Amino acid sequence: QVQLIESGGGLVQAGGSLRLSCAASGRTFNTYAMGWFRQAPGKEREFVASSSSRGRTNYADSVKGRFTISRDNAKNTVYLQMNSLKPEDTAVYYCAAHTTFRSGYYYKADWYDSWGQGTQVTVSS
Repeated sequence: QVQLIESGGGLVQAGGSLRLSCAASGRTFNTYAMGWFRQAPGKEREFVASSSSRGRTNYADSVKGRFTISRDNAKNTVYLQMNSLKPEDTAVYYCAAHTTFRSGYYYKADWYDSWGQGTQVTVSS
């Protein structure tokens, strides 16, 4: 497993922007698939976005066109740029890494083997 440390959460008004960062340990970050998930109070953890090791990205329909996932392999960091935020985006956001060759689906939480501690994002109306 690798260590993942998220940062960048906070309180923002609707329509605003935030950028989350997730710094990973390990010397083979460029081989990891990375994902962002979120969990709102009383709800299940849900997929937000992912980046394959080759940089292919995928998004949940609810954030498509507003959020952008990117990665800087030289810095072992993945980002989530969130624009046009809505109150329904309020949640704890988690960074996740898939570091093995186990098959699965990028949008399923159990495909990932390492998780960060989460960072709170609150969007006020």
